[in-house]
Amino acid sequence: MILLGNTYPLSLIRRPVSIVPTSLDELRRRAQSEGILSFWGHSNTTKVAAEFLGFDPTPHTQRPAITLSQEMLPSLDGQTFNEVWVLSPDYIPGYRPQIGEEVSVNQIAGWQVLRIGFSINP
Repeated sequence: MILLGNTYPLSLIRRPVSIVPTSLDELRRRAQSEGILSFWGHSNTTKVAAEFLGFDPTPHTQRPAITLSQEMLPSLDGQTFNEVWVLSPDYIPGYRPQIGEEVSVNQIAGWQVLRIGFSINP
């Protein structure tokens, strides 16, 4: 499975990473072939994200929390991952969310796919 969310907390990066903009087609291919485990945190944007993705990013529990494995890799539901896929919103020009604000779908102009790869050797 691949791990998918709408953001990834930098406070959980404890080893070298690479962050690479990736194509939507690559994310769709990987999701279709491997399945997804989602940690999507904002239920108000799942519908518009699903339309863009072509599949539903709704997690099986509300706002699941990623933890770190003993190897300092992201872990969710007992599974550890060496990469995380992030569907990051592109906001309308001039918009910057307030701290703690739930972003309205009207503020999202598009999406960017990022693949965060964690180094095998820290």
